[in-house]
Amino acid sequence: MYKVGIDLGGTKIEGICLDERSQVILRKRVPTNQQDGYKSILNSISALVSDITKNISDYTIGICTPGAISRKTGMIKNSNTRCLIGMPLQTDLEQILGKKISMENDANCFAMAEATMGAAVGYGIVFGVIMGTGVGGGIIIDGKIHKGRTYIAGEWGHHTLHQNGNKCYCGKSGCVETYISGPALEKRWFQITGKKEPLTTIVQGLDGSDGQMWKKEFLDNFGIGLANVIDILDPDAIVLGGGISNVDFLYTEGRDSVYDKVFSDLVDTPILKNKLGDSAGVFGAALL
Repeated sequence: MYKVGIDLGGTKIEGICLDERSQVILRKRVPTNQQDGYKSILNSISALVSDITKNISDYTIGICTPGAISRKTGMIKNSNTRCLIGMPLQTDLEQILGKKISMENDANCFAMAEATMGAAVGYGIVFGVIMGTGVGGGIIIDGKIHKGRTYIAGEWGHHTLHQNGNKCYCGKSGCVETYISGPALEKRWFQITGKKEPLTTIVQGLDGSDGQMWKKEFLDNFGIGLANVIDILDPDAIVLGGGISNVDFLYTEGRDSVYDKVFSDLVDTPILKNKLGDSAGVFGAALL
């Protein structure tokens, strides 16, 4: 049986078809155009699936989406693609496609892909981290997604890092996401230096006192955030994904900052860089 995966991103929708050996036989990307609204996204996904499956008949469909399906309402919640919030995305797509689908959030799909065919193959409990525009996480236990009782397992981005700290869109203050997401790091750089620069530029120029202040804060917050995860979950491996996973010092100084804060006399949790890059979501969707 073939496996079709759809990764619904903020700017692009990627589709993939895998054969029985999980080899790619077809792949295509189209723009999300979320400014055109919810119905436009439904139409784009439907057209992409039709295109990918036009020469096959026996297949499953998995979809990776920003946000999660509420166990209470069946609607999409916590999505940064705002037009999806409160909408019955899975139900609508099943009606349009005439087929049952599996659907998970992007962090769970990322974690599944990296645990199954990426950097964390062979580890029992894997915590997959997405650090980009937002901060999220997914938990894989023995090859299966651990969703939690209310489907929020892994959401370390909304742990309170600093009480009464930075305001978060979720309504709380001090969330991890408000300190170590891409926009938060760029905002802090501007507060310190008065310069509006992208993260890729910032990490190339950290030699001065301002750079060292910014870097120390980043490492401290990264260390506290992931140490809290290790203290609770004690995973066999952590895999970093998203744009911030390309910051090299997270795997050396960042790792040391995490280890320094874990409640144990032995800390050797591997902190790994992803292998699948921005394709992890679509592979994870297909594997659902």
